[in-house]
Amino acid sequence: MLNIFRNIKYFFLKDKLRNIQLVVTDIDGVLTDGFIYISDNGIQIRKFNVKDGLGIKLLQHFGIEVAFISGGRGNCIIQRANNLNVKHCFLDVKNKKEVLKKLQKQLNLSPNQTAYLGDDLNDIPIKNLVAIMIGPADSAEAFRKTCDLILETPGGKGAFREFVDKLLLSKNKSRLLIKNGWFETN
Repeated sequence: MLNIFRNIKYFFLKDKLRNIQLVVTDIDGVLTDGFIYISDNGIQIRKFNVKDGLGIKLLQHFGIEVAFISGGRGNCIIQRANNLNVKHCFLDVKNKKEVLKKLQKQLNLSPNQTAYLGDDLNDIPIKNLVAIMIGPADSAEAFRKTCDLILETPGGKGAFREFVDKLLLSKNKSRLLIKNGWFETN
């Protein structure tokens, strides 16, 4: 029953998805499982999913901008952004709304061209700056109530990629990928 409801929601969001030119994502709880591992010498380690990495590469391939906006910090996030050629990476952010406004202005993009993936309370203020707010299956309940779409996949386990697949399907880009495959790294 839940899958049917999600599919109906997706159907009604397809028109909004077609306009998306900027996909912004939180890191912890979306691109990672929300766990932060800390070594004995204080080094933070996060686990990223390669499927999400390919999702980022697919968006870039089709000319869709990708940005990271996170309250977290760590060299591993910067390294992941560099590995994926994500040019817009904002860390240790207290006010995500202000950062997103500036980025949209810099890229000359409007809220109706912007999608946001988040998972918790600090992502809620973004809502009125985006066309669609998306959350992984394991998002915090308060955040889930503000979302336009809750994905089937938990954060860090391919949730970002699940959204990318829906976005590219709405833009009629999937057939070419399925037919030809992918020849670049992720």
